[in-house]
Amino acid sequence: MANTLGRCWPQWPLRLAAMLLLLLGLLLPAGAPAWAYDNPDLLPDHATTVIDLARILTDGQRSSLETELDGFEQSSGWKLRVLTQYDRTPGQAVKDFWKLDERSLLLVADERGGNLLNFNVGDALFALMPRTFWVELQTRYGNQYYVRDHGRDGAILDALHSVQGCLEQGGCQVVPGLPTEQWVLTLCTSILGGLIVGFAAYPRQSDRRIEWGWVLLLSPLWVILFGIFGVAPIVTRTNDWLPLARNALGFGGAAVVAYLLAQQILIRPPTQDRPGS
Repeated sequence: MANTLGRCWPQWPLRLAAMLLLLLGLLLPAGAPAWAYDNPDLLPDHATTVIDLARILTDGQRSSLETELDGFEQSSGWKLRVLTQYDRTPGQAVKDFWKLDERSLLLVADERGGNLLNFNVGDALFALMPRTFWVELQTRYGNQYYVRDHGRDGAILDALHSVQGCLEQGGCQVVPGLPTEQWVLTLCTSILGGLIVGFAAYPRQSDRRIEWGWVLLLSPLWVILFGIFGVAPIVTRTNDWLPLARNALGFGGAAVVAYLLAQQILIRPPTQDRPGS
C-alpha cells in the first residue's frame, strides 16, 4: 500500500495539468481547421489518402495505410485522410483535393503545436463520437510522452485504428483501451475514497463498532472518488476485470488501514454512566 501511495503522489501535478488541458480542449471548438492558407503546389499529382510532407511514415507504412484507408472507405463509407506537415502546409487546398465532407475525418500531424495530432472532424462523426472523444483521442495519442515511447508513426496509426474500431462498432463515447497512466489515476482515487470511508467509519462511542451515519454522510464524496473516478473510466473503456479488481482491493484495503489508524490517533470520548448504574 505504501508503494502504491508513493507512486500515486508524485503524479498529481502532471494529472492536474492534464485535466486543465482537457478542460481547455472542451472549451475550444473541436474540428477547427488546421490550415491557414491555400498552397496547392504541395499536393501530389495523383489520388492518395495520405500526404506525408513531414516524412513521418516509411514507404511501406504509407503504402499499407493508403490501402487500408481505401478499403475502409469502400466498406464503410467513412473517409479517413492523413496529412503530415512541419514547416510547409498545403492549407485549405487539401479540402478540395480530398473533397472533405460531413463523413470525413482529416488527421493532421504537426509537432509545432506541442501536441502532434489535430483532427478536422465531419459533422456526421460527432453523432457517433462526441467532442470529448476527440479531445481524449488527441491527448492520449498525441502527447509528447506517447510519441516518445511509440514514435510519431505509432501515434498516427494507433489513433486511426482507434477511430476505425469505434466506427465499426457504431460509435464510442470514450476512447477504447485503458492506458497504464489512466489506470494509476483511477487507483489513486479509489484509495483516497477508501481512506475517507475508513476514517468516517471509526466509532466515536465505545459501544459502537462502525459509525454508519458518518459513512452515509460522506457517501457523496467517496462514491464520486471510487465510483465515478475509480470504476467508471475502467468499465467504459475495457472488459478486463483485473484493473477493476485491483481498484476494489485498493479501496477496501485503504478503508481497513484508515479504520485501524484512526484507533491509534483518535481518542473516543468516555462512555457516560447510565442513571441508576
